[in-house]
Amino acid sequence: MDHSGVDGAYRIGPYALLGRQSTVGGSEVFAARTDEGLLVTVTVVGPELAADPGFRDRFRAAVEAARTLSSAFLVPVVDADADAPVPWLATQFTAGLPLRQVVDRHGPLSEPALRVLADGLARALAALHAAGTIHGGVSPDSVLLTMDGPRITAVGCAGATGGPAPSPTDDMFDLGSTVLFAASGGEPDTGALPVSLREVIGGCRYPEPPERPTAEQLVDYLRHQDLPALGGSWLPPAVTSDMAATTVAVGSASSGGGDRAPFPPPPVIAAGTGVSRRKLIIGLAGGVAVLGGTAAALAFSGDSSPAADGRAGGPGATARPASPSGGRSTSSASPSSTDGPEPVVLAGPDAVKAWSGAGKNAPTCLEASDKVVMVVTDTATSFLDAATGKSVFPQLNTTNKFRASSIKYPTAYADGVFYLLCDTPSQSGVLAAFDAAGGKAKWATNLSAYDPGGATIVSMYPSNYVAVAGDTVYVCGQVRQLDGKFSVESPTTGYIRAFNAATGKLLWQVKGTDINNVLVPSSGSHLLATSAVPGRKPGRVQMIDAGRKGARGWKVSVPHASFYFTMGWPLTCYAAGLFLFAGGNGNTLFAVDAATGREKWHQRFDAKNGDQVKIGTPFSSQDGATVYVPVGSDLAALAAADGTLRWVAVLDGASESGRSNVFNASLRLGGKNAQCSADTVFATDSAKTLWAIDAATGRARWKYRDPGQPDVGFMWTVGGDHVFIASHLTMTAIAAHGR
Repeated sequence: MDHSGVDGAYRIGPYALLGRQSTVGGSEVFAARTDEGLLVTVTVVGPELAADPGFRDRFRAAVEAARTLSSAFLVPVVDADADAPVPWLATQFTAGLPLRQVVDRHGPLSEPALRVLADGLARALAALHAAGTIHGGVSPDSVLLTMDGPRITAVGCAGATGGPAPSPTDDMFDLGSTVLFAASGGEPDTGALPVSLREVIGGCRYPEPPERPTAEQLVDYLRHQDLPALGGSWLPPAVTSDMAATTVAVGSASSGGGDRAPFPPPPVIAAGTGVSRRKLIIGLAGGVAVLGGTAAALAFSGDSSPAADGRAGGPGATARPASPSGGRSTSSASPSSTDGPEPVVLAGPDAVKAWSGAGKNAPTCLEASDKVVMVVTDTATSFLDAATGKSVFPQLNTTNKFRASSIKYPTAYADGVFYLLCDTPSQSGVLAAFDAAGGKAKWATNLSAYDPGGATIVSMYPSNYVAVAGDTVYVCGQVRQLDGKFSVESPTTGYIRAFNAATGKLLWQVKGTDINNVLVPSSGSHLLATSAVPGRKPGRVQMIDAGRKGARGWKVSVPHASFYFTMGWPLTCYAAGLFLFAGGNGNTLFAVDAATGREKWHQRFDAKNGDQVKIGTPFSSQDGATVYVPVGSDLAALAAADGTLRWVAVLDGASESGRSNVFNASLRLGGKNAQCSADTVFATDSAKTLWAIDAATGRARWKYRDPGQPDVGFMWTVGGDHVFIASHLTMTAIAAHGR
């Protein structure tokens, strides 16, 4: 693959890539142009798929078949290279938008539009199947909506690895799931399908492949319904306006005008190389959290197939069911090698302080931007200059008496605004927003005003933490009924409240026993709620659709997930469009698509001596490219895209109690025990040390320990390229690189 620039663009084959458009089954889709200036769409096959032994033959056959087809609902193939180190496919540029983007922005399609969608997809698949090939990856990402109807893209560029080749019945299951997505807005609710489609689309999703209709049968079924034809455009004006704007933007990039959005280069695979993740196991040396508290070597394995024991409740709402009669299935992990990076034992110099100073009151919580540190105490809220530690704005009379912990974290920062759950002299239970440029209050909302109990208080809504995503602020907590009844065996009831970030106005709220802790990604409209009841009963990981006012989306059962009973800071993370969480017996990290719940990959951690391993709370880099998994004394860095191991950092020595030193983030308590700047990972351990770890190598930049810190450890937060630490009355700032 040629990375030389053409007007600043990367190239693949003879095409200059202009910008990433979407992801289809692990493959990346780019707008591109020829040297003559003609627009095309290039799909770059993902590395795991390209490494699968049978993929290139399937891809070559699919491309050759697609070249001969003239279906109006297939995007024409222009060029392809199945033998390149990174296989790719070029198709005719088509003005349109991916179905997922349309539904995420504008909601479910109307009944007439759903019929057009189902008919177009069926006709496209009928043409493919008649030519003796299959698509293998029909999804909301590979379906393009155009003014003239739907189009299927990326023929042959998708498909599961490590299992049988996809079949026409797999295509039909995917068609049914895609239409269901368009009808329900993401939630797999067959009740959202109109009566005219409910039976046949439900049939496409039958567990037994032979019972599913063929593409031709679906076309015939829709034709014989004899329903009124759709008048005018099949898509609403808002969607067509989006199409026009996107086409203009791509055209501008093609001609060299405008600002081109940056994107990383496509993945590089050396010719003849590529190890399937199903064949990979990596030995991690060092102490780990195991039963009995002893140290052990850790084995690490992973793939995109189900876990051998206790998988996280199935592959998601739109995943095909496994079936011996033709449905695609995958086998459990079968590790066979011990290659991988050598573990790095953490050792580094003592940190050099950028500044340090004492205040009059001990902070209860901290939040920071790259320029300002918000310090909250039980008497006031102050703002310090991040560069000097000096006060920059007048104090405010907002307070918080409870120290931030794994259960409570009352601060957040986003886009120049600090958010705080606090009390004032005149009222308690306030959500306030402060301008980080001037320290002045933008708005304040009394949370108790939204008690659904009305004039008669029947329940209390204590707030656990606040989080921000885009233009929405979320407050999460636990509902406490005032009827005097309580049982430790009863599930807790959690809640989510969504507020307008600009005004503080309540937008919507939901509650339920299926909400214990809630993950709010910094962008997007999908939240993740986890829940469980005591006694090691099965828990649940469930998508909450903020775009639909908290409607429940896909859900996954998590066996033995009693740790999700914890009400408070999320025990999950988000990276690169994926939700990540612990499942199995607590030793497996699952990565699933945030919108669909479909599993993308999983990695299992096992102690080589047979002891049981429990992973801690995963967290991600700021750019979402890397996921960090604490496992006792080990911190593993994985590529978010496919779970590939990048490095392992290992703690040495003992904790203050004399046991093996472990990362606090591995103790399943949640909270901000690990955070990231742009290029540094910060994490505390049970020896009360803060480590700054190079995100690229896993090696320690520095360590910091305050002998006089509180028994519970110091409080800290990251802002820009500095970490800010509160220890009793002392505030300290340290640069990420320790200089």
